[in-house]
Amino acid sequence: MGKYIAILRGINVSGQKKIKMAELKAHLSELDFGNIQTYIQSGNVIFDFTETDAKILAGNISAKIKEKYGFDVPVIVKTVAEFEEVANHNPYDSTWDNDDRKLLVTFLDEIPAAENFEKLQAVKSGEDKVVLVGKAIYLHCPNGYGTTKFSNNLIEQKLKVIATTRNWRTVNKLVEMGKG
Repeated sequence: MGKYIAILRGINVSGQKKIKMAELKAHLSELDFGNIQTYIQSGNVIFDFTETDAKILAGNISAKIKEKYGFDVPVIVKTVAEFEEVANHNPYDSTWDNDDRKLLVTFLDEIPAAENFEKLQAVKSGEDKVVLVGKAIYLHCPNGYGTTKFSNNLIEQKLKVIATTRNWRTVNKLVEMGKG
């Protein structure tokens, strides 16, 4: 049995694509997921399932949401170990001010082409910085995420990959829940 974390993009934001977490848990149980837990309303799900390809799981979750709600939701699935790896390799560990709201991780469904990452790096947004490590962008926004140009939409547009962003507190909470 493997333990996975699914992160859904763009649900319950500004009244768009509303999904109640209790309903989502019930729908995902139809996929034979076990020990389903959710964290906050932004679409974070921890579950057990027979070890398999994460892209297949993401596709199954997206299809179930489409079936039940009638809209498309991009989903990224990672193992708890992959999430923990992201949490343990923060490139800003010694330089950020430990304000969880100013450090975010944008999870990517695949490694972007180098030339696309160069296009993202060319964007200037005050003191904000982006670092790519594998399938994760570590985003440090000293003045807060609300002021950055590095929105999830911009990152997807420049990198040409599906992406979804979580703040540092959420990343660490998901690891904690996944290991618990």
